[in-house]
Amino acid sequence: MLLEVKDITAHYFKVAAVRNISIGVNDGEIVTLIGSNGAGKTTTLRAISGLKHPSSGEIHFQGQRIDRLPPYKINALGIAMVPEGRRVFPQMTVLENLFMGAFLRMDKNAIQKDLEETVFRHFPRLKERTKQAAGTLSGGEQQMLAMGRALMSAPKLILLDEPSLGLSPIMCGQIAKIIRDIHAEGRTVILVEQNARLALVLAQQAYVIETGQIVLSGPADQLRENEEVKRAYLGG
Repeated sequence: MLLEVKDITAHYFKVAAVRNISIGVNDGEIVTLIGSNGAGKTTTLRAISGLKHPSSGEIHFQGQRIDRLPPYKINALGIAMVPEGRRVFPQMTVLENLFMGAFLRMDKNAIQKDLEETVFRHFPRLKERTKQAAGTLSGGEQQMLAMGRALMSAPKLILLDEPSLGLSPIMCGQIAKIIRDIHAEGRTVILVEQNARLALVLAQQAYVIETGQIVLSGPADQLRENEEVKRAYLGG
């Protein structure tokens, strides 16, 4: 198993945002976390990426415990996060933003190869805008940039937090295709997505989180047919 999240609890001040969350992610899977706003999905991703240390429980990546490591060490092991809201560096150019994703890497030839053969292949629009300030891009282009920046770290596992949020239906479709393409290359993805229907189509495994706890889990195609999930998240 690539990633194991074992019974983690995480607090903000005295409030538990997640309680006894356990998740397993196999190499090469897309796993989705669905649930309402404030359910604990983002906190779970922040715990995996090192941005929020759990109060209890353990997280293991490729057999190594990581829940007490700082974010840069977790990134160096092969985990990259695409945060909600893109969080690009607005005053920096597109190219500068992309190179920020590779700041821990030393092999300049490998970095340039990933820029040309991975990022610009998936996101040709970014190649057209390398000298443009990131803050002047559209929302969809900024999402592409945030995903491209994550890919520049050559990750084994990508954490995607609400990649379709605020985007047009056409752009949502483009982002979904890119997620499929990235997965087809062998990368593992954990997807947090407010569009539960899209998430359950893209993913192989799914977890439903409510008020900080997992209430349902299983193959995504089975959860798509679950009456509770339909009623709560799929509008039917």
